[in-house]
Amino acid sequence: MTAVTTATPPTRRRRVGIWVSIGVVVVVVGVIATILSGLGQWNRRDVLDPESTGADGARALARVLDQHGVAVHVVRDRHALDEALDAAGRTDRLPAMATLVLPDSPLLSDATFQKMADGADDVVIAQPQARAARVLFDAELSGYGTDQPIGPGCALPAAQRSGSISPGTLFAPPNDPDITACYTVDGDAALLQRTLGGRTVTLLDAAELFTNATLADDGNAALGVNLLGVHSDLIWYVPSAGDADAGEVAADLGSLTPGWVSPVIVLLLLVGVAAAVWRGRRFGPLVAENLPVTVRAAETTDGRARLYARSGDRVHVADRLRIGTLTRLARVLGLGRATPANEISDAVADRLGMPRAQVRGILIDDQPATDRELLTISDRLRDLERRVHQAVRPDTNPPTDTGRTP
Repeated sequence: MTAVTTATPPTRRRRVGIWVSIGVVVVVVGVIATILSGLGQWNRRDVLDPESTGADGARALARVLDQHGVAVHVVRDRHALDEALDAAGRTDRLPAMATLVLPDSPLLSDATFQKMADGADDVVIAQPQARAARVLFDAELSGYGTDQPIGPGCALPAAQRSGSISPGTLFAPPNDPDITACYTVDGDAALLQRTLGGRTVTLLDAAELFTNATLADDGNAALGVNLLGVHSDLIWYVPSAGDADAGEVAADLGSLTPGWVSPVIVLLLLVGVAAAVWRGRRFGPLVAENLPVTVRAAETTDGRARLYARSGDRVHVADRLRIGTLTRLARVLGLGRATPANEISDAVADRLGMPRAQVRGILIDDQPATDRELLTISDRLRDLERRVHQAVRPDTNPPTDTGRTP
């Protein structure tokens, strides 16, 4: 018995290979896009995020602090902040100090923000708002700094060692001997520090100084190390949406709507459904129906001609005549149906040896203003089509349906 084998045609194998290649390319592109999207989301963290490498992140400052022996602990959950402070503040059962970087997040209430600020011995409010200035310093936001570097102008050691900076938000310092104001502009300060009971609270717009994009400017890096590197442990709190206080639940639309509105809406819906059922048309199956009369093509043509004559739209009639002539000429000359009218006109002129402008006027450009001009165009179209037929097929007669069409 002879075994019969059937070989796959080369065309089929090629087609299958092409589709497999396309599928592989799509999968690879999807994987690469997913990876790049993930990296982009990683780099687009919030402002002053110590793990962000974007322009607004603070990864560079975290690396500098780590090189200076400061352990940076990133906390993204305020409920775990107390545990992080306890873990960082105990070494061999001896009390130790830790610096807390705390942004003034609008997700936190005044009481929660105050409690978090009181949870560490050294606190730096890195993104201060009006609430932080009011609650912690009894101060107010007063404006914005200049582009010119400003010297410390105070006796604070961290500012003295750092030198000049270009400050961001400015604060109006209160008349309090426990508060030190540095980098002043017209009486307003860019840095406020309160020392009370062994605790230090610093207010500074770090979003303008400690980001990856601005850390190398002026004395920003030195000021960041001097303020955040005081202790061996640094707790960097990054707020998230889950840290928001529950607070009072906002009233929804249902609670604000009177009690009679819902029953009325239901009643109106029921009335609408009943009216639709009552007055709605009942569609049955399709019924085949023979037309009462059969209209001949000649009668249709006559009717359309009367409509054209009644409206006096000679340009439209001329266009219809030209469209029919161009279609037939393209077929006689072997041109495609999608050939533009100007190309058909040029082909006719070349075939007959006539000027292109003259043929273009007959087939495209000339516009009739009177009935006589319309008849002239019709005659010229008929004559032109007859001459093309004689030039292409001299042994055949031109078609008899190229006369005037109403």
